[in-house]
Amino acid sequence: MLVLGIETSCDETAAAVVRDGRDIVSSVIASQIETHKRFGGVVPEIASREHLDKIVPVVTEAFTRAGIQPEDIDGIAVTVGPGLVGSLLVGVSYAKAMAFALKKPLVGVNHIEGHVYSVAFENPPVEYPALALVVSGGHTNLFFIPEPGKYKIIARTRDDAAGEAFDKVAKMVGLGYPGGPIIERLAREGNPKAVKFSVPRMGDGSPDFSFSGLKTAVTKHVRETGLEPVTNGEEPSQAIKDLAASFQSTVVRSLVGTTERVAKDYGPKTLIVAGGVACNGALKAASSEAAERLGIPAYFPSPHLSTDNAAMIAAAGTAKLQAGERAGFDLNADVTLRLQNLDNVDEELRRAKVRYRL
Repeated sequence: MLVLGIETSCDETAAAVVRDGRDIVSSVIASQIETHKRFGGVVPEIASREHLDKIVPVVTEAFTRAGIQPEDIDGIAVTVGPGLVGSLLVGVSYAKAMAFALKKPLVGVNHIEGHVYSVAFENPPVEYPALALVVSGGHTNLFFIPEPGKYKIIARTRDDAAGEAFDKVAKMVGLGYPGGPIIERLAREGNPKAVKFSVPRMGDGSPDFSFSGLKTAVTKHVRETGLEPVTNGEEPSQAIKDLAASFQSTVVRSLVGTTERVAKDYGPKTLIVAGGVACNGALKAASSEAAERLGIPAYFPSPHLSTDNAAMIAAAGTAKLQAGERAGFDLNADVTLRLQNLDNVDEELRRAKVRYRL
């Protein structure tokens, strides 16, 4: 089965052709990072206009690289949410028009589910039940997945997403955008124990994440120590490198510590770590160590599949198409779309015969 995937949820215009949900025939991504860099973040109106300019050439290039004609595909998968409404509508409208013209089946895909499927291409098949930590600039969620297509949110961020916190801290000390890769690079030369930050915990005992308090602690540290932001492209001071290392270490300890505690309750057979922040070397190392302690494999997407891409959307779409799912031409963008369709998690746990406690 050849499926065309289209992704326009934020600031990447992407198209990919995927065979049988595991083989990337072609993948094209037009990034808008340089466009938005001077603003320190994504400007929604600019993003949607960029998608309008790029959607046709990007999809055309995906077919060219795949060496096929549009008529050769078996179906189309498109991101319908969550994301920026103007950006999403460009992809959804184009996908519906193409499906109508080619008389091909169409499915809508949740962007976060796409990230879960991003590990499908370079890892062995996922063994279920699985636990998936999806960490990006817009999302920080921990899902229990008893079988393909069934999701239960176990933990979510109550404020900033982890990637968003990286960007805001980087901006605070003049490091630029996007902040994640810059902080990771500087953290390699810093002392992760130099600044004592507390790992955020929920007062009600929930496994949910929170990073706004950590961001406030960084602000307080910068103010109280008189730390000067980087200007004019100068080399960051050792104090900023230590701050970067300490901040990153705290975020990683929060993410991995929570994931490991939840895994002990739910007994997954596979740990998935996906999303843009999954590129972070410290997070990958800590997650791998946690998975080893749990006695299960940890799967990560490669860097080019960690950030937003259309191959992951095509992979998720393939599973839906093979299950007989079809979308009508009333398909629309949903900026608040949630990935949770499992109500009775206790029953699913019993079915999966995994250990759990209330």
